[in-house]
Amino acid sequence: MAAPARPWPPPVGAYAEERELFRLLQNMLEELLIHKPDDPIQYMINHLKQNNDDAPRICVLGPPASGKTTVAMWLCKHLDAIRISQETLLFKEILALTREAKMYKERKQKIPNALWANLIQERLSNVDCIKQGWILEGFPENQEQAWMLQSSGIIPRHVVVLYAPDTVLIERNSGKRLDPFTEEVYHTTFDWPSDPLIQQRLVKPEDLSEQEMSKKLLEYHRNFPGVFQIYQKVLKSINADQPSMDVLSQVLTYVQTRHRSAAPFTPRILFCGPPGSGKSLQAALIAQKYSVVNICCGQLLKEAVADKTKLGELIKPYIDNGYPVPDNLVMKILAERLNTLDCMTNGWVLYGFPRDIEQGEQLQKSHIIPNRVFFFNLPYESIMERLSQRRIDPVTGERYHMTFRPAPTPEIQVRLRQNPRDKEENIEKRVETYYRNVKELEDFYEDAIYVNADQDPHVVFEFIESCIIKPLPCKKLKSL
Repeated sequence: MAAPARPWPPPVGAYAEERELFRLLQNMLEELLIHKPDDPIQYMINHLKQNNDDAPRICVLGPPASGKTTVAMWLCKHLDAIRISQETLLFKEILALTREAKMYKERKQKIPNALWANLIQERLSNVDCIKQGWILEGFPENQEQAWMLQSSGIIPRHVVVLYAPDTVLIERNSGKRLDPFTEEVYHTTFDWPSDPLIQQRLVKPEDLSEQEMSKKLLEYHRNFPGVFQIYQKVLKSINADQPSMDVLSQVLTYVQTRHRSAAPFTPRILFCGPPGSGKSLQAALIAQKYSVVNICCGQLLKEAVADKTKLGELIKPYIDNGYPVPDNLVMKILAERLNTLDCMTNGWVLYGFPRDIEQGEQLQKSHIIPNRVFFFNLPYESIMERLSQRRIDPVTGERYHMTFRPAPTPEIQVRLRQNPRDKEENIEKRVETYYRNVKELEDFYEDAIYVNADQDPHVVFEFIESCIIKPLPCKKLKSL
């Protein structure tokens, strides 16, 4: 039997994840399979030089009057991307196929799907779209257009579909007004500009009559299932019948997400939080479900002492006398544990260290770099309620809580004892120490995720789990 493959050393694995090498290779392989270049090596060199793997590639779809133009223009401003629509392709671009498409328009004939696909391909091959990314508004309109775009190598990373009741869309269509200078769309009822100069220059676009609008909506509803079938893995439907800023916020949140890839991922999870915030419980739940190694720093030190290791003998006097163990000794024990085969293979969840920025820097210097960091937030009153009422049965070792899990019988109730650490004055000291150091630690782990720990533990777990299994947002995109 062949020997099992050894895991990569921690610095190598961390480097590959930090530089996103797996995603880079996956993107290059996808591009090669789509474009099938005669010289794959030179194609990959050119692809790497473009450095545009994070450039937005977004389609904004929806029925007439759903707000596609407003969303697309706002995204372009926010992401510094290029907006492509029917209007820009026909009247603002000088492309080889523009004249042919205009002739169809002048004859009031439908522009063939193949011509639209070729126009879009020509425009998206320009350097501005390659470098800055693109927002494709209103395309594809049907499944045939979608297949043609895909066969040309035009594959969006995110597809936003706006929807609203037909009655709302018909009402919107009748009140739509256009600013000919900026091409921004307003509405006489829902979105009227406050600037009098803008009000004066607004014009009523050549919109459809109510009957024609109904025909267009019917056509859209007939074609949309085919488009959905192709893009369903990257598609998000958003209700457009709500305040515009709510719509835009939801759109931005979605386009900032990164889809899960097939890249290997070894969880290295760090929990930070005040005493009583539930770190140990959440670590146990994560370890149980995902088979990662659960490491409590305090417990690790006690085990080293109990096992009478060399390091354990060194830290024993500190623990016996209630003094803090020096950071250099803690780091040696922690690094030794985190570099064992089970941690390197399965991943780990750590809590109880680091407690300040100096310890965080020592972790980093030792190449122990978590790829998910969570800060648990819990109000002071809740901390006191959770910890000060904890009790233990000295006979059975069973733990109880005066409010949440009282002793089942008066006999047990009488013999319960309180750990000195859970006295209010000691809790206050521990909480004060945590908050004295946490701000610098939060700044150090700038990509950390913040958890509301003052809710049901299973709700907390579901949130943490969702943050572990999905990729982190791309750093280059701005937040709303």
